[in-house]
Amino acid sequence: MLGLGSLTFIESKELCRPPGGQDEDRFVALCLHCERCREICPKTALSPAHLEDGLLNMRSPKMDFRQGWCDYCTENHDGVPQCVKVCPTEALKLPEGAMPETVIIGKAEIKKEWCLGWLLMGCQECVRACPYEALEVDEYKRPVVIEDKCNGCGACEYVCVSLEKGSYISGATDRAITVHPIERS
Repeated sequence: MLGLGSLTFIESKELCRPPGGQDEDRFVALCLHCERCREICPKTALSPAHLEDGLLNMRSPKMDFRQGWCDYCTENHDGVPQCVKVCPTEALKLPEGAMPETVIIGKAEIKKEWCLGWLLMGCQECVRACPYEALEVDEYKRPVVIEDKCNGCGACEYVCVSLEKGSYISGATDRAITVHPIERS
């Protein structure tokens, strides 16, 4: 954080962006914050970034897997994500030949101390919800992420019941499985 008198500038942090927004520099340079992508998302998986996400990110679209998940519009709309289709500046632009398996929004990560499956309570909601078979169960029937199959669609985070059913876990402030952006090199 940089301070200038009473003004504070908050550094931008990495966010999970909608499909086609994975080149963060290009995305930030072109996004008008028009909210068309949010309005058209059939799964309501987009929300506006807040000041806490960084000044440059404020009001830009970010994935919100508490509200929905991204199916890349494969079931409808000719398989073209609606957010990409309506973006007036091409801030959201898919590479040629992009497929849901190749457009990586982020990667799922399990916080084992909060996960009901890892606490041996039998939960496997995330495994059942994953449309890409990027989650499996280990020999103790606990969920495990298969990194090279995960595209960050967020279906696992969306269905996670850890806070709903396991809120007694000390310190739990989020869902036990969350999708994080891939760090840029």
